[in-house]
Amino acid sequence: MVKRRGTFWIPAFAGMTALVAMTLAFAAAADPLADGIARGHLQWHRVRAAAPVAAISIIIDDMGQQRGAGLRAIDLPGDVALSFLPGTTFARSQAELAFARGKEVLLHLPMEPGGNARAFPASINHGTAEPQLAAFFEEALASVPHARGVNNHQGSLMTELIQPMNWLMSAIKKHPGLYFVDSRTSAATVAYRAALAHRVPAGERSVFLDDDRNPAAIRAQFHALLERAHKSGRALAIGHPNDSTLAVLEDELPRLAAYGVRLVPPSELIAGQAGLPPPYKRLKMIETLSAPVAPKPVLPETTAAVIPANAGM
Repeated sequence: MVKRRGTFWIPAFAGMTALVAMTLAFAAAADPLADGIARGHLQWHRVRAAAPVAAISIIIDDMGQQRGAGLRAIDLPGDVALSFLPGTTFARSQAELAFARGKEVLLHLPMEPGGNARAFPASINHGTAEPQLAAFFEEALASVPHARGVNNHQGSLMTELIQPMNWLMSAIKKHPGLYFVDSRTSAATVAYRAALAHRVPAGERSVFLDDDRNPAAIRAQFHALLERAHKSGRALAIGHPNDSTLAVLEDELPRLAAYGVRLVPPSELIAGQAGLPPPYKRLKMIETLSAPVAPKPVLPETTAAVIPANAGM
């Protein structure tokens, strides 16, 4: 080793590599950000030294069907939101527990999927007339206590149809403060546009965490969510209560401050998107939050040929 003007130079590349590795290992013991780098969870270009300014929301869908996985999801750190399928075994009890733990609760409203996918046993389908759709929604909402929002379960067919989405948003609007999140199960969805047209507070899914349930793929999607948030200021992810997703979130969520990101409930993310100044308030009145959104005409009901007038559930 050569000393020159108060600076130590290490001529051997191997020695430099060892020094970097030792530095990261030492820092990882006390610094979650360094730990993420050392373990390969975070690339160097993703490091954010500034105070958290970007916001994310995470919704765990398909709640209410499993006891153990549901309780584990409720125990996730921070403001992870939980969306419950109506009429499922644990929906009511776990929604009550989630609310008691300070989690935001949503109704995971079943809608007809496209293609050969199997629909949820009770769901809104393309033959549902408006009165039956409204009644189904009210019954489903009543079955999930403390629901602050609604997002679609499946629905790749239904969310493409303008008329039933208009009907649904009319039903949601009758509950001031209730918001809608378009899960975007179809690229051709009109649900988000319909929500805004009816002046319903609304957001859209940015990232699916677990289309691929491989833990490495889920972790990559989680970091894609962080990148999206840093670029856009906010982003929303949807995941499910499976072992791999829960394990990745249990590992990654404690590092959010080090990543320069805040985890907030969907209501707060939507409030910020609607133009409320920080600190963001949770949704209270539809009129307040919808005011900054430019008025849009209600989408025309052009799908009468698809939805028979005399059809029921």
